[in-house]
Amino acid sequence: MTEQPTKFERGTDGPKVIVAGVDGSQSSFRAAAYAAGLARRQNALLALVYVQPVLASGAVLGAPVAETTGAIAEGLIEEIRSATEQARGVWDVRWEFHTFHGDPYSGLVTAADELKADAVVVGASESAGHRIVGSVAVRLVKAGRWPVTVVP
Repeated sequence: MTEQPTKFERGTDGPKVIVAGVDGSQSSFRAAAYAAGLARRQNALLALVYVQPVLASGAVLGAPVAETTGAIAEGLIEEIRSATEQARGVWDVRWEFHTFHGDPYSGLVTAADELKADAVVVGASESAGHRIVGSVAVRLVKAGRWPVTVVP
């Protein structure tokens, strides 16, 4: 009896890449902290992802959208580096910071696909508007492509 070659399966040996969406909200920082704990325990790479919004209407009005979202990304990475330095020696987590462009849902889907994520962690929506169009977390769960953890 010969063994059949097996195709690649995500998550069979534990997660190798955990994507966490960050946007500067307290909920997203809690999600990043939770994802960091998962990554540490599983010896996985933590990919922190900020999705820079593309605001066509802001550009039409002359608002410096690219500079503003770029400044947010720089601020986030500085906060993450600071938190990493404070925890150095206590917890060591391999992490990377990535920025993608678009709406939060599409950006996180693109990030998870490109980074070959085994899991996605996001914060619960703090916006009342998600009741109309659906929260990013609910849309990620409905996509059914990765395990999704929603952190309150």
